[in-house]
Amino acid sequence: MKNIRRVVGSVFAFLGIGIFVYVLSPIIGYEYQSLGSGEYLSPVAENDVYVFSQSENYKDLTKASNWFEGSSAEFESTNIKYYSISISSLEIDRATVAIGGESLDDSLIQYPGTALPGKRGNAVIFGHSILPQFFDPEDYLTIFSTLPTIKKGEEIEVYYDGIVYRYLVEEKFEVQPTDIEILEQNSSDSYLTLVTCVPPGHPLRPQRLIVRARLTPYQGNTIR
Repeated sequence: MKNIRRVVGSVFAFLGIGIFVYVLSPIIGYEYQSLGSGEYLSPVAENDVYVFSQSENYKDLTKASNWFEGSSAEFESTNIKYYSISISSLEIDRATVAIGGESLDDSLIQYPGTALPGKRGNAVIFGHSILPQFFDPEDYLTIFSTLPTIKKGEEIEVYYDGIVYRYLVEEKFEVQPTDIEILEQNSSDSYLTLVTCVPPGHPLRPQRLIVRARLTPYQGNTIR
């Protein structure tokens, strides 16, 4: 009987360690994913550490208005419109984007006041993420869990107002929740910015991943 208890205890111990590693490995791996290429994903300065208040730890990050501090944008627009977006490299197909919405449970959200697709400026889209093991491109709570794996030069398609706009990824980097400069508009061209929390699955989600893309100059893309 003692031997059986020992065996059962060992099995549960190994299972516990396995679950622990399963949960932590993508968070740890995220921090080192770019070491092989010699390129760090995050440009955040070592002494620029973001300090969380106790109240912030409990913010509901399924609401887009909680993602950046200091912004005065008005969410929950009474005139919500929709369009869709596809990222073939991430297996995301025709995901719905709500313009001026608030809930990331039901769709991606375009930040209020940012440029519409195909127009000059910067269209900023928020998407939720959790541990990448649970990624499901049809579940909006997990839809951007694999966004950190997107690469420079990959294509993002946006279907808006009967036109397909194709954007190519130019850069990705991290910012703090207080860095609202990424919401600023640049009228020199048409840009698309995708935003999610990183590391995916981190309980405090201390940083925001920014993926910046530019409209490709091809027939059918018209900047208006």
